[in-house]
Amino acid sequence: MEQKNVTRRQFMRDSAIAAAGVAAGLGAVAGKKAQAAPDTSKIISYNPDMEYRRQGSTNFMVSAVCLGGHSRSNQEERTEIVSRCIDAGINYIDACWDNEVKRDAKALKGRRDKMYLALSHGAKELRNEEYRTAKKLLASLDELLRDADIEYTDLWRVTCYEPGGRHSFNTACELVSALETAKKQGKARSIGFSTHDRKWIKFMIEYFPQIDCVCFPFTTMSKKAPTDSVFDTLKKEDVGAFGIKPFAAGSLFRGDSEEDNKRARLAIRYILSTNTVIPIPGLNRIEDVDNVVKAVKERRQFDLKETAELERANEQAWASLPPNYQWLKNWEYV
Repeated sequence: MEQKNVTRRQFMRDSAIAAAGVAAGLGAVAGKKAQAAPDTSKIISYNPDMEYRRQGSTNFMVSAVCLGGHSRSNQEERTEIVSRCIDAGINYIDACWDNEVKRDAKALKGRRDKMYLALSHGAKELRNEEYRTAKKLLASLDELLRDADIEYTDLWRVTCYEPGGRHSFNTACELVSALETAKKQGKARSIGFSTHDRKWIKFMIEYFPQIDCVCFPFTTMSKKAPTDSVFDTLKKEDVGAFGIKPFAAGSLFRGDSEEDNKRARLAIRYILSTNTVIPIPGLNRIEDVDNVVKAVKERRQFDLKETAELERANEQAWASLPPNYQWLKNWEYV
């Protein structure tokens, strides 16, 4: 049964590629060499100083660093941050709670086409036992779209219970049914989920060919596992990947502005150098946006001094992880 579903995914993927005449940037598809450079006129909010990466079967060309939903900024500050992101070529926002979605939708008012908006309704999705049916999940999405005054999301990435493996197979089927329905109804352009469980990622994307994209933790301590890596499966199934918690829930920082900016850039450079996920850090100020944009333009190779600095930062971050984020230590190998 599992093999049949995997084959079905491959068939759907290959058929789509053939129909599209092999779109630009399909180097991520398993077994295929990189094609010609993508048509930059089709990249939203394109900036030549920004790097862009194809996100699996979404076919979205997404900026190499994105805007996370968690933020301490108010509405006016957030709108300014979004404006700076657009100017810099950052074209993706990830908002996983209803207040974040409403805030970011408002910040994008009148320029909805300038950024991809990914969302979830964290409190009314699989973390909540009442929302583990397709009917309830779709009602949750409808409520969120209505309250945020938007007609669709570019990616509905349902927030799952950690560890995701606690979900039953029936719940997984209900989830995928809801995601498929939303996509068919035009309420979600692409579909996926976020989880803190590596094994569940592999199961979900191998068993359900409908999944376009996943979100999971990836910090400066994370790296591709030498064997049985999630990334091998992601590449094989052509599923996009976003990395949450790139700054280890803020534990990477010490409270010194200059040092913290340096550490943030080291983190973004390191994650991009692994060629695995697109990081979505929380950015609280315009200065934070400028800092991560600077990191994208910096070299990916680390010299000995930078390597030592990152190792020291990692040790301090791991030692200062709050109790509710100790689970990040389980994401050293992905």
